Amino acid sequence: MFKHEDGIGHKLGWGSRPALLVIDVCIAYWSKGCNLDLSHNPEAVDSPESMKRLVKAARAGKVPVIWAQVRYNHPTMKDAGVQILKSKTIEVWQEGDTRGFDAWVPGLEAEPEDTVIFKRNPSAFFGTTLQTELQLMGIDTLVMCGVSTSGCVRASTMDAICYGFKPMVS
Repeated sequence: MFKHEDGIGHKLGWGSRPALLVIDVCIAYWSKGCNLDLSHNPEAVDSPESMKRLVKAARAGKVPVIWAQVRYNHPTMKDAGVQILKSKTIEVWQEGDTRGFDAWVPGLEAEPEDTVIFKRNPSAFFGTTLQTELQLMGIDTLVMCGVSTSGCVRASTMDAICYGFKPMVS
């Protein structure tokens, strides 16, 4: 049996150069009629306002803001790999989808100075330039927020640790 004092469960703490990583925030999650709608969950309804406060604080503190957005551009979703076999709902992120569910949430849009990463998998790191871009900015700590905490935020958090970043899930 492991005990806390044996080294399990220690807090990583903050590094000296944080960035805010906003994962998969789009109107699909707050749109009636979309299979991804979370409006029935009170915490999900409140989350855009929390994320807006995080983004505002990051920008005020000159902390880089990075957006990880899902995007598929192959007409038959081949670039979705096995994800499309698992869940057809990801078709909302296919380039050219006319429903518009992939649109930015009002008040949660990337600004010209922000970095936008397009991803095809749960992790914002897997198959993207995120790790390189963070290293070029000298980032050592990631404040993580977004949608699907048990999926995409978790996958990105685990990969952040694997790549040597200190994740702080908000």
